[in-house]
Amino acid sequence: MTARVLVVDDINANVRLLEAKLNAEYYEVATATSGPEALALATSWVPDVILLDVMMPGMDGYEVCRRLKANPSTAHMPVVMITALVDPAERVRGLEAGADDFLSKPVDDATLFARLRALLRMKQVLDAWRLRAETARGLGFAEPQGPNESVDGARALILTEDRNEGEALQRVLATDGLDVLVTADPTDAMARLHDGSFDLAVLSLSLGGEMEALRFASRLRAQAATRDLPIVLLADSSQKQAVLRGFDLGANDNVLRPVDANELRARARNQVRRKRFQERLRSDLDRSLEMAVTDSLTGLRNRRYVQRHMEGLLRSAGAGVLLMDVDRFKRVNDTYGHPFGDVVLKEVARRLSGQLRAVDVVARWGGEEFLIVLASPPEEDSAVVAERLRAAIACEPMGVGANLLPITISVGVAMAGAGSTPEALVAAADAALYRAKENGRNRVEVSVPSDWASATIRAANPATL
Repeated sequence: MTARVLVVDDINANVRLLEAKLNAEYYEVATATSGPEALALATSWVPDVILLDVMMPGMDGYEVCRRLKANPSTAHMPVVMITALVDPAERVRGLEAGADDFLSKPVDDATLFARLRALLRMKQVLDAWRLRAETARGLGFAEPQGPNESVDGARALILTEDRNEGEALQRVLATDGLDVLVTADPTDAMARLHDGSFDLAVLSLSLGGEMEALRFASRLRAQAATRDLPIVLLADSSQKQAVLRGFDLGANDNVLRPVDANELRARARNQVRRKRFQERLRSDLDRSLEMAVTDSLTGLRNRRYVQRHMEGLLRSAGAGVLLMDVDRFKRVNDTYGHPFGDVVLKEVARRLSGQLRAVDVVARWGGEEFLIVLASPPEEDSAVVAERLRAAIACEPMGVGANLLPITISVGVAMAGAGSTPEALVAAADAALYRAKENGRNRVEVSVPSDWASATIRAANPATL
């Protein structure tokens, strides 16, 4: 897995050593010897991971990390802080500044590369969601919010063979508002995690032996419901190789026994925040996609969506189309104003939707026109549906307060088999609709062979109804 790595250290020998190790593993490497230079390179070179020394003159690593995480253009970049300091409080300080991990000098090669692989996997997922969110924003949709600092209400599961240890860790995480469940039963843990309501799993590598614990972590990554669940490994200092193997299997982080309470809290907060940010990106994207295919006034599908839907149906089966127009709608707008007209359109949409099955698609075609697509029904059934819809609109007046008007629609029905084009199908329905208007409005007309003969002409030059 190749990637761009920015190495930041004020001691040239340290920089060159890390650069050589990374180059040997085919990473692209850039170097900086000060905080300001690192911040500039992070913006201009856009690394995938930053290896950041803590003790630097002027601006130390903590301040550099805080500035990176405060800048929207660099906040998503994983930061691994590297230092000779061994005080647990220093690790916590780095994690609270936004660092994703904290490695001690001299850096162990196996640990370094295992952490890089894990962080790069995480970043690839987040980058994919960020790119989609940026695309949606470029189309005019709302910009996604940044990650929420609070983790209050998050749910965590601790799977450990030591009940006393589990309860102690439960109390630690509860101080940040996490709802924590402790269990020693892997089957119970898997069933609970599978419901998708948890934000974090803390897994003891001593549970049933290292192989069983790692197999459990691997199963979490293999299942869709838990594929993105953050996993923190709980390990003894003698279990280094199992921790590294866990990273390769998809674990996100680890904490060593004896557990430092503040370090556990900091690592848990970072993992929960990242998961919630990813979920927010996914939710924003889903909402943007929904907006892209939805008419903002009526809440129905829009023309773009229904055209693609027809294309899909006509590739393998037939389809029926009901094209309808609100009769004399221009007079409604001219007499009562566009706000009143909007009320009428929304009520028409509501009544149409209430008369259709879930498998039918109703869309606002444009202006006061609506289009309904039925999946390959018999022609007589389509005509019956069209008549039911016409009656539902005409059954009672529409409007607001004292301004109630009788509203009617005219409907054109057309059927097409597999291989037909959406353009020809809609043009035939349009021809039938035109005939319904000519024959007195508030009626249904079914397309005839002559409608199909002129469909191409009408599609190119639609009549003003």
